Amino acid sequence: MNEFARERDDDLREFAEELLRFDTTQQNEAPAQAYVRERLDELGFETYEWTADAEELAAHSSFPDDPNEIPVADRPSVGGVLELGDPQRGPTLVLNGHVDVVPVARESWSSDPFDPTWDGDGDEETLTARGAADMKCGLSACVFAAKHLEASADESLDGRIVVESVVGEEAGGIGAAAAALSNPYPFERDAAIIAEPTDLRPVTASEGSLMKRLRLTGRSAHAATRWRGVDVLPYFEEIRRAFAALETERGEDVTHPLYEDFPVPWPVVVGRVEAGSWASSVPAELTAELRIGVAPGETVAEVEEVFEQRLAELVADDEWLTDHPPEFERFSVQFEASEIDADEPVVGAVQRAMAANGLDDADPRGGTYGADARWYIEAGIPTVMFGPGSIEQAHFPDETIPWAEVLTAGEVLADAAAEFLR
Repeated sequence: MNEFARERDDDLREFAEELLRFDTTQQNEAPAQAYVRERLDELGFETYEWTADAEELAAHSSFPDDPNEIPVADRPSVGGVLELGDPQRGPTLVLNGHVDVVPVARESWSSDPFDPTWDGDGDEETLTARGAADMKCGLSACVFAAKHLEASADESLDGRIVVESVVGEEAGGIGAAAAALSNPYPFERDAAIIAEPTDLRPVTASEGSLMKRLRLTGRSAHAATRWRGVDVLPYFEEIRRAFAALETERGEDVTHPLYEDFPVPWPVVVGRVEAGSWASSVPAELTAELRIGVAPGETVAEVEEVFEQRLAELVADDEWLTDHPPEFERFSVQFEASEIDADEPVVGAVQRAMAANGLDDADPRGGTYGADARWYIEAGIPTVMFGPGSIEQAHFPDETIPWAEVLTAGEVLADAAAEFLR
């Protein structure tokens, strides 16, 4: 058992359990954030709170143009600051986590997803709840890593540790975007570590995503005379096959050294389809929503142009589609890809802390998911992701995390912070 585990396990366990009991789906983060701020106050942090400005977000290319489409009301983000030595002489490091979680299909769970369940013991102990991996346990580890560093810091450490609990990450990064676009603190931030579930490995590159909505128009007819109608489903299947082929082409042509081991590095997923209006009528309308992967080094706009061009080629070859062109428009929030150099000091700090704690798989990795790291990187704040748990458990029924990983993450985060501040 490491020093962090001996001294922080009980408090960390209590904090994580309580945080997991809050249902923070569907823009319902406020009660949990009130708890986080109260606990940070009790633990001696100087606390800050901010709510995103919808108009400011709407002015950014990643968000919808209409501020009314960006839900920000009653969604506070919280930051807690600990100062070490002379804070003006040292750097500031942010430890960040998001408090929101994705919706739950309760029928797929074997227990109440908001009633944390423990299983096993010792190194085999696990914790199951919605958000256990993604990422309330990582956020909890950040809180007590900061406190552990404060308690053990020697006089050589100067600077600040900021622990952030932000909202809306699953919907595009509401809280982190606001913090990046308008600094909520009276000081600058030099680097950040986001405790996403990375299997205790450093992630320096994050894939982006383009969100597009496809609408097709056909012609309705009675099912008994379906030849008089124009069915949208074959057209959709043709477009889906074309996009699947484009996914394969991009996997071969768009390369990145951190993504060579992924079977599909830049996935294209049709996540939602709705067609027709009546079982005995030829379906004359279809709406599909797609998530299209964007590689580090690409922009959302560049990838959008590639897919729009492929769709335009299909349209040009078909008389009906030419006369009734599909709509293919952005919706929701766009995730730009992000990446930092592996030589950034914050990456080295994490790697040295990993080595000190017996974690030898410290080579930087890439993630095929989007994350709040992009907002801080865009703002000029080098950001690496490192945290407990697996992305394979994220958004999954019976979401589970090994508790030993949470304790290890806390020790590594505390040591990484100390390394960065030296």
